[in-house]
Amino acid sequence: MPVFDLEINGPNTIHESERKGTARSLFWPWAGANVSLLALSYGSFFLGFGISFKQATFAAIFGTVASFLLVGISSLAGKRSNAPTMVLTRASFGVKGSVIPGLLSYLIFVGWETVLVSLATLATGTVFSRVGGIDHNLALIIGFVIAVSLTVFGGVLGFTVIMKLQKILTLVTVLMTVVYIALTVDSINWNAVSSIKDGTSEGLIGAIIFAVTGIGLGWVNCAADYSRYLPRSVSSKSVVSWTVFGASIVPIILVIYGAALSGSSKELSDAIAMDPIGALTSLLPTWFLIPFALVAILGLVGGAILDLYSSGLALVSIGVPLKRHQAAAIDAFLMLAGTIYIVWIADNFFFPFQGFLITLGVPIAVWSAIFVADVIMRKQSYSEKDLYDPHGIYGSVNRKSIALMLVGTIVGWGFVTNTFASWLSWQGYFLPFIGGKEGQWAYSNIGVVFALVIGFVGHFLLARKTISLQESV
Repeated sequence: MPVFDLEINGPNTIHESERKGTARSLFWPWAGANVSLLALSYGSFFLGFGISFKQATFAAIFGTVASFLLVGISSLAGKRSNAPTMVLTRASFGVKGSVIPGLLSYLIFVGWETVLVSLATLATGTVFSRVGGIDHNLALIIGFVIAVSLTVFGGVLGFTVIMKLQKILTLVTVLMTVVYIALTVDSINWNAVSSIKDGTSEGLIGAIIFAVTGIGLGWVNCAADYSRYLPRSVSSKSVVSWTVFGASIVPIILVIYGAALSGSSKELSDAIAMDPIGALTSLLPTWFLIPFALVAILGLVGGAILDLYSSGLALVSIGVPLKRHQAAAIDAFLMLAGTIYIVWIADNFFFPFQGFLITLGVPIAVWSAIFVADVIMRKQSYSEKDLYDPHGIYGSVNRKSIALMLVGTIVGWGFVTNTFASWLSWQGYFLPFIGGKEGQWAYSNIGVVFALVIGFVGHFLLARKTISLQESV
């Protein structure tokens, strides 16, 4: 298949003749999606839990690897049955029941691709304002055009283009990030960093949960989309290990380095809280500002490309009568309109919008746990024909999984707080049982852990016999 050919495959199972490559190829899409300089700012957020640099380092490593381990396990489903994630979830929710997680995933994909492209656009305006002599609106337009063009190009054309483009984005962004580190390493004050005292166990757990939810968990609902072209003979251990390694290595390094920078300067740490990417330019010489803007754009675009591609797959997987590329084009238009609104029109929309997406993240966490448990429990490949037949072995609607998702969501929302918008203040209604909305657990997002546990354990208990019967047919 030529590099710039339009991918025709959609929610269908990939034909045997098209299954090729090795598990190592998974390194590039996952590395490209997680190489963003935003991870440097996460280091400051980790320290914000009142923990030491040593604890932040542990939280970054443990939380990131743990979250992408879920992504790696979910990738096995694509390798085993060569279909998109939202088609494979029909095995646990039913062919028609899967519309519920599919629709939630679609909203999150479109939402986050809009956020990422908006961040890339805004970061460009911030960086160019320091260069001087460049109109702010012109800088925003430059960032907007680059981010949107690359995202739409990869997301609409499809798998082959994405695999090539993500490799280029990864190599360029990593190289430029190394230059950023070389230029800023003198800003680290190791005495100040090492003097930060250890925080409480609640703070450490909160940082770990932040790493799980903020770095890796959101990718579970598209994991199989990038492993479905692999031959089924590829080693399962290799699929998991290359996914985890590719997705984790750069974020871990950047979060740790970002924590060292933030721990060295309270002024920088405070600035990051207000402007996560723009604040990082204060340490740079003027000549590197334009390359930095390019790095900021490319790092965010890598994630937006995967979101746009998978949003198109999610839309057709829930039954919308469109081709994959047509669905992706519609999603691109929504992303385009949303980015224009956020950057040029809305005065106070960005944070409430993020709050809405984080709120959706709780039911997606329950679904993720159900999906991972389902993959682990199955010893055989999914039945291809039954994934598309509501009268097949997976049924039309699995009420147990839907009820489990509802219970997990109610419990999860009860143990999280969301400060991005006043209309989300209703969340956290169970927090009084563990210290209240201002207590030590208030901002740990412990509700996400409860949602994951309910989804995983619940599906394990409720679906064991059903899966055994399905695989005996």
